[in-house]
Amino acid sequence: MAYRGSADLLTGDSGRIGVLITNLGTPDAPTTPALRRYLREFLSDPRVVEVPRLIWWLVLNLVILVIRPPRSAKAYASVWTERGSPLMFHTEDQCSALREALHARFGNELVVEFAMRYGTPSISSTLDTMQRAGVTQLIVLPLYPQYSGSTGGSTLDAVNADLCRRRWVPSLHFISDYHDFDPYIEAMAERIRTHWAEHGRADRLLLSYHGIPKRYVTQGDPYQQQCLATSAKLRAALGLAEEECLTTFQSRFGREEWLKPYTDHTLKALPGEGVRSVQVFCPGFSADCLETIEEIGEENREYFMESGGERYEYIAALNATSAHIEALADLVGPVVAGWVGRWTSDVGR
Repeated sequence: MAYRGSADLLTGDSGRIGVLITNLGTPDAPTTPALRRYLREFLSDPRVVEVPRLIWWLVLNLVILVIRPPRSAKAYASVWTERGSPLMFHTEDQCSALREALHARFGNELVVEFAMRYGTPSISSTLDTMQRAGVTQLIVLPLYPQYSGSTGGSTLDAVNADLCRRRWVPSLHFISDYHDFDPYIEAMAERIRTHWAEHGRADRLLLSYHGIPKRYVTQGDPYQQQCLATSAKLRAALGLAEEECLTTFQSRFGREEWLKPYTDHTLKALPGEGVRSVQVFCPGFSADCLETIEEIGEENREYFMESGGERYEYIAALNATSAHIEALADLVGPVVAGWVGRWTSDVGR
């Protein structure tokens, strides 16, 4: 439902309200040079790799950026499409759909844009665009449902680093997580039910989240707790028993211990426990990307099938499905309405 009179209140002397959605990022092309640029920016972030800077600089530049870019380029080439990187075009689609949904509620003066934490379009360049459009009240929504310092925290770092260089800083509302937001839970449940209606159910539903080092949680990161809370709410929404729905963690990097149980280890073990069919969904990924399409859709499929599994299905991420977009609109809508309501009160004085 549109907010009455909001189109007039979202512009003028008070400026405009803006919504910025962000995601991790992607290389510009599936090539070794592009991957080297992308990985240098990504892995240089102290929020992502918490290792003494000098030691890490040597490891990154003398080892990782020599060995890893060609391998990563090959993996990206396997998922690249005519529209480019899946994460990029899914995020573009999400932004367009969210803009349409929010314009229907609040009028066309609301500014809705997207940026990537690493790569392009950058947070700084997008904030430039929004400032030129007259945005003075800004909502930032990282599309990471579960908060971690390495994702949401890093995004806030980048926003603050940009804003501290600006003469005029907008009013800022940062949404750090939405791991237990009911419309998000229901959007995922609807996605899974739709898959079940078409393909039937499997012996197990695996909920696979991106991993982080265990010590991050020991030091106070709430990510694991929020992942488990998401799984519990989604399991309840689907009416599944605890043993029918497993939570695991994927995408390890380096030698230290990460959050367990590991997705790949679990899929290798399940056939030996009599599980012949499994369906995998990734609640922490708002859009399909390399980690879901190649790692979960292909690599982990091989682990399961080679270990004796008979049926493996990856359930696609929420992407720009209508239920997901409405959930995101419901998430930012009250903030927009609150700012509009404040202006309404000011006008009435």
